[in-house]
Amino acid sequence: MNLDELRFDGRVAVITGAGSNPGLGRSYALLLASRGAKVVVNDLGVGPDGRGQIGAGAQAVVEEIRAAGGEAVADGNSVAERDGAQAIVKTALDTWGRIDILVNNAGIAPFAHFDEITDRDIERVVGVHLMGHIWMCRAAWPHMAAQNFGRLVNISSAVAFMGMPTQSIYAAAKLGIVGLTRSIASEGAKHGIKANVLAPTADTVALRTMLAPAFTEHNQKEGNTAEAVAPVVAWLAHEDCNLSGKVLTAVGGSVTEVFLSNTTGTQPDRTLSLETVPAAVERALDRSGATAFPDEGDFIYDVLKPYETTPRTA
Repeated sequence: MNLDELRFDGRVAVITGAGSNPGLGRSYALLLASRGAKVVVNDLGVGPDGRGQIGAGAQAVVEEIRAAGGEAVADGNSVAERDGAQAIVKTALDTWGRIDILVNNAGIAPFAHFDEITDRDIERVVGVHLMGHIWMCRAAWPHMAAQNFGRLVNISSAVAFMGMPTQSIYAAAKLGIVGLTRSIASEGAKHGIKANVLAPTADTVALRTMLAPAFTEHNQKEGNTAEAVAPVVAWLAHEDCNLSGKVLTAVGGSVTEVFLSNTTGTQPDRTLSLETVPAAVERALDRSGATAFPDEGDFIYDVLKPYETTPRTA
């Protein structure tokens, strides 16, 4: 099958958490750079739990890209702080004068039961994942809006949909990313900004470090590599991709969509009482006639349009 090569010539991409090897962010950076994008490789060089220092981090990936003939610079700022996010975007602007693509890949995942995780680790996980996405998207937004083009690829996790013992805060933050993305997808439409979510699974340093060896062996046996995920991220980042507000998963070369839905439920009943709720809930849990939520909140956004002219408060 002959397909025209999709390229990113003239585009500038920022990819956070891209310094691990093997790692998802690194694979995204290498692929985009190989197709012509200029890449800011951001990474703090810390371990999967957000502590310590590992390897050469971002600079090592930059050297890989340059050795292959691509253009890249390293950045060591934190996505968890507003000023850090602004500094990451500034790296792109100072080096190449623009930002077209943002892949929010940075993350940490300390393992701890809900009643045992420290307050500080709760703040760190929410800070890197949910707040990191918020700060990074806000930092990139005005520049993308000014050029009427932008691609935001926000990284969630299957854990957000399924739940996982010892990862309650991580799951909460990752699901928050879905709500954030679906909302800014609606707002970004008039600015040429597309925003989507990807929940990837792959053999990475993080999973090798944190999960049982059997899981690593399974991923390797099934070909669940970071390189098999990278093309999906690259497509969501490409100018030809018109999707927005979608949630996709990618593992081993397979792609699926995750979507929210409503069951048929019950008819409005003004006589509903505490005693009749159990029967109503039983009917509500019947998924046979479920229908999907709208992909974008345009129907809500139309209602809110008059409020766009309301003066903003500081």
